[in-house]
Amino acid sequence: MRYRRVLLKLSGAAMAGGDRTRTFARRAIDHIVGEIMSLRRIGVDVVTVVGGGNIFRGNLANDWKIEQAEADNMGMLGTVINGVLLRAALDATDLEVRLMTAMPIPSMAEPYIRLRAIRHLEKGRVVILSGGIGQPYVTTDYPATQRAIETRCDAVLTAKHGIDAIYDADPKVHPGAKRFKTLSSDDAIRQNLRAMDQSALLLARDHGMPVHVFDFDLEGAAVRLCQGEDVGTLVGRDIPTVQG
Repeated sequence: MRYRRVLLKLSGAAMAGGDRTRTFARRAIDHIVGEIMSLRRIGVDVVTVVGGGNIFRGNLANDWKIEQAEADNMGMLGTVINGVLLRAALDATDLEVRLMTAMPIPSMAEPYIRLRAIRHLEKGRVVILSGGIGQPYVTTDYPATQRAIETRCDAVLTAKHGIDAIYDADPKVHPGAKRFKTLSSDDAIRQNLRAMDQSALLLARDHGMPVHVFDFDLEGAAVRLCQGEDVGTLVGRDIPTVQG
């Protein structure tokens, strides 16, 4: 087994199955639950961070003519809503799950305490982390990487919708775009390849945290990654850049 504990980073769009006209899609939620259950069946500890873009995106601040801090606050609350729904969906299975938030909401979730989160994982519970780091001006990519390091994860699995890897250009716009099999963190940052927020890639690089970018719609992809199969693109500090 390559990884025993992972942080699964999901976009808010994953909750809607990529349908921008919807907030949630039952099929998409069932798929997320099924993938997490598959990871637990093979003994992998799972931490999950879900974005809030299906509810509100912080980058809409200018469109709404509101301060960025307020837009980000709404985005953080969106991640809490997604966390509550994911907890409810996982509760309907035989998995134990805990929802923890960066900002105190004691009537709905536990406050995030690093050692408590680790203890939950040691007891075989799925841990969902919502609310980012509780501060504006930060995307969910950064807290996902930070929490992965804090909770002693072996890797960050960055699940994308409709994108199977990192490319040197947008493959939807440029049909000839070349796919990366592996990618050094420095090259990803230098070339500004938008796999993740750059601050998150820097943090992962500095702490030697591998990041896998893959198509979450591919059933069983997360399990295959943990078992050592190469799926999508692996980004890392000491990883050579290889296209193919």
